[in-house]
Amino acid sequence: MATVELLFSALPEHVRTARLVAAAVARRAGVDEAVLDEVRLAVGEACSRAVSLHRSHEIAGPVKVMLTEDEKKFSIEVADDAPHPGVMAATAAAASGSAAHVAPAGSPAPSASVPAPPEESEDDMGLAVISGLVDDVEVTASETGGLIRMSWPTTPSAVTP
Repeated sequence: MATVELLFSALPEHVRTARLVAAAVARRAGVDEAVLDEVRLAVGEACSRAVSLHRSHEIAGPVKVMLTEDEKKFSIEVADDAPHPGVMAATAAAASGSAAHVAPAGSPAPSASVPAPPEESEDDMGLAVISGLVDDVEVTASETGGLIRMSWPTTPSAVTP
């Protein structure tokens, strides 16, 4: 299992570099050429999301990207260090059977006419784009950071006699 680890400052201009590295490693791992644009776009969305979260929470630490070549799949993990308390509350509420959206104490109950805060709607949009591009995606979040795991199948190299 070959792994490439990429750490970069939470600056938008570094997202392009992460996309290029991901596409190069995916190509070498055996990801189908027709899927490489999807890899590039998904990594760009995930990294842009992480950069945005770091910048909005004034986190100085780097965004972390792990590119892993396995025998039958190529995986990418994009991690941020931003707190995600709303995700944790919604996850706990869903597990207990109550509403998935939990409003802070003292705020009005959510309704169709109350729009989500801008950062939530942008975050949701980025996650929706990633979900549309990647068949195998997992998003986890906690109060200490978030992680987006994505993977694509690889085709084994042809063995020449």
